[in-house]
Amino acid sequence: MERYIAFDIGDRRIGVAISDPFNTYALPSQTYVRVGFKRDIAALMELVRQKGATQIVCGLPVNADGTPSEQTEKTERFIAALEEASGLTVFREDERYTSLAAHEQLYESGRSSREHKKYVDALAAASILDGFLSKLKIKENKNGQ
Repeated sequence: MERYIAFDIGDRRIGVAISDPFNTYALPSQTYVRVGFKRDIAALMELVRQKGATQIVCGLPVNADGTPSEQTEKTERFIAALEEASGLTVFREDERYTSLAAHEQLYESGRSSREHKKYVDALAAASILDGFLSKLKIKENKNGQ
């Protein structure tokens, strides 16, 4: 059975989430603090191995109207390096508003603004993965599986 890991790739931090064993929902895992492109790729490949993930999903940042941005290009370069290192096709999932939703979730849970940095990226990654898993379930249901 497949196991999905998701990354919310930012310039300073990368949020990590993993699917439950049945791929029904996403679990926020951790926030990785970036240290350098090659080392970041190696660290994420180690997380893929540790978590037993067989598929990778990355949030793709786009403008509000869906057009590519400068951040889209940076993320695509990072995704290409992940694909090369893992030998897998990395799924791209629209990440519009996932960080905003994660901040709202943290405010509602009573976390102070200072605490958000620790959790917001992993929550955003979980939101990205939840969106992907929902689409996957719809596709499976349409195919009669």
